Amino acid sequence: MTKSGGHRGGGLVYSTDVGRSCPRCRRALDECRCEQRLAGKRPAGDGTVRVGRETKGRKGKGVTVIAGIPLGEDELAQLATRLKKRCGSGGTVRNGVIEIQGDHRDLLVAELNALGYRAKRAGG
Repeated sequence: MTKSGGHRGGGLVYSTDVGRSCPRCRRALDECRCEQRLAGKRPAGDGTVRVGRETKGRKGKGVTVIAGIPLGEDELAQLATRLKKRCGSGGTVRNGVIEIQGDHRDLLVAELNALGYRAKRAGG
C-alpha cells in the first residue's frame, strides 16, 4: 500500500464505464489511437510460434493454444479457419491467440512448419 492507502501502480483496477479497453493507452477500444491498433497489427514476438495446451478456466476441457503468430486480425482469422478445418474441430481467435478445441499440438506444429512458420511445442 502507498501512503494514500491505495495500491501501487495507479492503474484502473475495475470499471464498467468504458467496456473493453486498450492495454497500452487504457482508453476504450473505440477511442484508442495506438499505432498498432490503427494498423490492425499485433506486436511481433521472437519469431517463434508456440503451440501449447490449456485447461484453465474451461472446466477441465483442453484446448490447443497457438501464440506468437505475427499477423493482423484478418489474416489471423483466416489462418485459424484453415487450422480448424485441418483438425476437424471448432475454435476461436482471442486477443491474438488461436484456440482450437481438443489436443492437436503435434498436428498443428507440423502444419505450421509446412506453412513456413517456425513453430514448436510449448509446455508439457
